[in-house]
Amino acid sequence: MRRLLPLLLLLLMPVLPASAEPPPDASRFFPYTLNTTRLPNGLTVVRVPFNSPGIVAYVTAVRVGSRNEVEPGRTGFAHFFEHMMFKGTKANPEGQRERILGGYGFDDNAFTTDDITVYQVYGPTAGLEKLIALEADRFQNLEYSEPAFQTEALAVLGEYHKNAAGPDLKLEEALAKTAFKRHTYQHTTLGFYEDIQAMPKAYAYSRSFFERWYTPANTTLFIVGDFNDAQVVAQVTQAYGGWQRQPTSVIIPTEPEQTSARSVHVDWPQPTQPRHVLAWHSPAARADTPDAAIQSILAEYLVGDTSPAYKELVLEKQYVESLDASTTPHRDPYLFLIDATLQDEQHRAAVDAVLRREVTAVTGAPVDPVRLRAIQDHLRYGLLMDLETPRDVAIDLALYAGVMGRPDALASYLKQLGSVTPQQLTLFARKYLKDTNLTVLTLTPKAVAAGGTP
Repeated sequence: MRRLLPLLLLLLMPVLPASAEPPPDASRFFPYTLNTTRLPNGLTVVRVPFNSPGIVAYVTAVRVGSRNEVEPGRTGFAHFFEHMMFKGTKANPEGQRERILGGYGFDDNAFTTDDITVYQVYGPTAGLEKLIALEADRFQNLEYSEPAFQTEALAVLGEYHKNAAGPDLKLEEALAKTAFKRHTYQHTTLGFYEDIQAMPKAYAYSRSFFERWYTPANTTLFIVGDFNDAQVVAQVTQAYGGWQRQPTSVIIPTEPEQTSARSVHVDWPQPTQPRHVLAWHSPAARADTPDAAIQSILAEYLVGDTSPAYKELVLEKQYVESLDASTTPHRDPYLFLIDATLQDEQHRAAVDAVLRREVTAVTGAPVDPVRLRAIQDHLRYGLLMDLETPRDVAIDLALYAGVMGRPDALASYLKQLGSVTPQQLTLFARKYLKDTNLTVLTLTPKAVAAGGTP
């Protein structure tokens, strides 16, 4: 494996100027300063001063998720590799990194989405220099044996079984396989079950997965909190400067346009609440278009707490226990999703009729500009109010940057939230929320399917 480059060798290398990117116009919509530097090897380093005396968040975002898993039989590896990244290196064998970080009082975790893997460390600035060295070591020099790999593969299989005990994973799997015919979004972040079962035999592939995706050009660091900026840049440059793994790419299959309505039903073998999901294909989230902001606003407009649908179905008739919309930003076109948890199976048709009525209304009647402005303010201020700690800021920056590909993507999204017009909502709904673009997912618990009540 590649070693950290010795300081002497670094000093003998030709000095290449790191590019400091000027803050874009969208930055005025974000309350904190983003200082962004791109190292010669392609690693992007974003520092954000935050009034948190003695505390810092260190978040590493790698642009790899289940979206990138294009080889047949190799789904679930982005999530699986999140686990492997804690296995240690020759310099810091498994467990040593955790002991060192624990000694400082750092909190350490990670998560994987369809599009990105995020590693987060949060704790005292006093340990930041050591933390930088530890993180640079594992991202360049990860080591693990085949037996350790196989043990972790069984742990991931156990994680799948645990999630499969509830209906949400089955719902997600059924919707993904029905709505997507070619794109890799047709499998969940956990992956296809048969691929997870086969993981223990894929040790060699796991090594190539690491080489392919864990590259400096595919990685962004977000350092937020109380620190000396010049010192941090110098320490990061020293620690990561020898990381020369080259970026690679794969061809992600393009999902063809859906031309007719689809449906899928899940019979759940245990008592639970019936579910009714409407999902339309929707455009990718990008920093240079308002599509992500439009979807967030439209979701609130259709089924949020102030919507006619919510008032009728949840508050007045109480046909629905909960009514949600999922518009999580994705790198490629994904789904605009409305999810209703029903109180009783007998209300399904009525609930479906109300939801379709509201969708039809927004495609025809003018959007209420007063409600629109209230929703925009609520979403913008709610997002900003949630940025209470350096960790909150770093993770949100990482999520939007990982999906949209720009360090300032969160600022762009906040800007777009405030500028969406009623006409844009109507045009979006007309273009995407149409029956030929719709997949309906239903879940009925066994007791209801047999004629009883859950």
